[in-house]
Amino acid sequence: MRVLVAEDDETLGEVLARGLREQGYIVDLVPDGKTAASYLRFYEYEVAVVDWRMPHLSGLELVQQLRGGPETPGHAVPILMLTARDTPADRIAGLDAGADDYLVKPFDFGELLARLRALQRRPRQAQLPRIVVGNLEFDPVSREARIGGRLPTLTVTELGILETLMRRSPSIATRRAIAQHVWDDEADAFGSNTIDVHLARLRAKLAGSGARIETVRGVGYRIVPSENTA
Repeated sequence: MRVLVAEDDETLGEVLARGLREQGYIVDLVPDGKTAASYLRFYEYEVAVVDWRMPHLSGLELVQQLRGGPETPGHAVPILMLTARDTPADRIAGLDAGADDYLVKPFDFGELLARLRALQRRPRQAQLPRIVVGNLEFDPVSREARIGGRLPTLTVTELGILETLMRRSPSIATRRAIAQHVWDDEADAFGSNTIDVHLARLRAKLAGSGARIETVRGVGYRIVPSENTA
């Protein structure tokens, strides 16, 4: 899962990025609102953590820009705003601008994680909480995969690939999309056979799951129920 962290305090930004990576997130850390806007145009993010006070483009201005309409790139990404501004008027301004949640500094990292999990749940409230392909289930909130109730032993990278495939199933996940969502530096995976190596290991671990990962030559991969494939 890819998360954008926009924070101009270098020390805090690095602490947040390190902590999120330890929890299995892929993190892009940027120091200002203008850079954050460009990243949001290029990448798909599950959540964005945005500081209110940033150079070039404030967090408030960034959120207002993103919420400008459906044609605005990144308009639907859930946003958690971080700020030292803690008056009711400030919280109202941030939420009215389009932020989905608001966390006042200093904060507990555990609370930040809980709020991110809550934001992940919101867009899927009207849907089943788990994605199912064959006998394989993926819970996007807990980030756990199960085969008939059993937890397969997956690495963080394998789990990231599986999540990317299952979120798009039965559509195709391109190699670039997989690289963007699973690796901090997509070039490390996109320009080599790294993705193929991890996919081969993942396929072996999904044996008996009723799901099959297909290679779509020259495009990417998709995961489908095995009974529907040759």
